[in-house]
Amino acid sequence: MSTFTTTGAALHVQPPSAPALSDREDIAQDANPLGLAGIEFIEYATSKPQALGHVLEMMGFRPVARHRSREVMLYRQGQMNVIVNAHDAGLAHTASPEDKPVIAAIALRVRDAQHAYARALALGAWGVPTQVAVMELNIPAIHGVGSSRIFFVDRYKDFSIYEVDFVPIPTVEQHPPSALGFHFFGIVQYIGNDRMLDWMEFYKELLGFQALPAQEHFGMLPKGRILKSPCQTFYLQLIEPELGVLSVEEDERLHRLALGTPDVPWAVEQMKIKGVEFVSAHSQDESMKGALTRSWLGSLSFELVKDGTPS
Repeated sequence: MSTFTTTGAALHVQPPSAPALSDREDIAQDANPLGLAGIEFIEYATSKPQALGHVLEMMGFRPVARHRSREVMLYRQGQMNVIVNAHDAGLAHTASPEDKPVIAAIALRVRDAQHAYARALALGAWGVPTQVAVMELNIPAIHGVGSSRIFFVDRYKDFSIYEVDFVPIPTVEQHPPSALGFHFFGIVQYIGNDRMLDWMEFYKELLGFQALPAQEHFGMLPKGRILKSPCQTFYLQLIEPELGVLSVEEDERLHRLALGTPDVPWAVEQMKIKGVEFVSAHSQDESMKGALTRSWLGSLSFELVKDGTPS
């Protein structure tokens, strides 16, 4: 059994025990132990929700619903849901949202949310106590990197979590299409020095991620290591600092959202029309693989990545 600690000065991992013989032929379950089926939503926390909402609209998202009791908005395009949380409870440790937006949570679609939560706790993850108000769902969550959370959601087909916690904005299309073919491609996570193996083990043991070979990367930023989700629908990119030593509690964090698209140059040109500025690529080859927006609000940026196999 593995033991994980994602807060404090270190992330400790003890190797798991060998599987029983009766488990060795259960290949499908081993490959995707939680029945992971993609990302349900990404949650940002900020004290400036209108400013963040403006950026999201430039990126093609549309506000579709408001939370029943909190200062929280739901944005959507295509199959992607993004939550903007300006409520004080949006971050762990009862910290108030700051001006700079941070990725406060990832919600993962799973076969059975309570089973996923119980399994994660059994493997040593730290559960997040929830404060559920009247007419709200209790969505189980564990601690992720820094002060972030990893939610487990199993209501995403016929009945979604938003039907309980959110009120649709009148006259607004609830499922606006993604004109540029955007979808959740992955998330970039900054980690501390010499913690690559620890974090790779964390995501492998708890969620079933698998590391791509060290030389394989997507997009225009070939750094760190890429982990592929067991459902093969999104990736995590773990990046260590190049110089100096990061303060683990302050600087290990979810840093950037990556959006997949079939045609990066065309998407970039369309986004520029809307006023989105991009960091210049070093070569034409890089511009075909991916693009990186310039930062807004001191910390917020997005990466566009061409769909396909890694290079």
